[in-house]
Amino acid sequence: MPSATKTQRIDFVRLPQIALADLTAQMSDPRVVAHMPLATGSWDDAASAAFVAAKEATWQRDGLGHWAFLADGRFAGWGGFQKEGDDWDYGLVLCPDRFGLGTRITAQALAIARADPRIPSVTFLLPPSRRHLKALDRLGARFEGTVDHAGQPFRKFRLATGQGD
Repeated sequence: MPSATKTQRIDFVRLPQIALADLTAQMSDPRVVAHMPLATGSWDDAASAAFVAAKEATWQRDGLGHWAFLADGRFAGWGGFQKEGDDWDYGLVLCPDRFGLGTRITAQALAIARADPRIPSVTFLLPPSRRHLKALDRLGARFEGTVDHAGQPFRKFRLATGQGD
């Protein structure tokens, strides 16, 4: 199993470019769903296909969305930006053997947000189960409070991108 710290190359590709089985395996792993309160029930290839279709629809609607992340050519997880009201929310869900890549992937994604004049800030919605928040502090994200999203509580953080200041 390759180490996340030895990964040399991170690529962002569209979700339809990865095998549904890879997404299904990731989203069926209890270590992944432990921090995803909106992921309920079992996950199969049909759920993966519906998920990919929904995420691709955000690209059509908003011109930006979620990617699959490849680490040295291998599926490492998914995430990206989704318009939530006036906010551009960033999410990241990594495969357990790639948890250590979050900082690198987020840095690349935030560079995209900082270059996009439509994105004055990025929000992060974290479930209460997420206890390690120092990375958000290092980024400069500020806590805005607890919000309800689809019936679940999330802690909301915001990071200014420098656009629209």
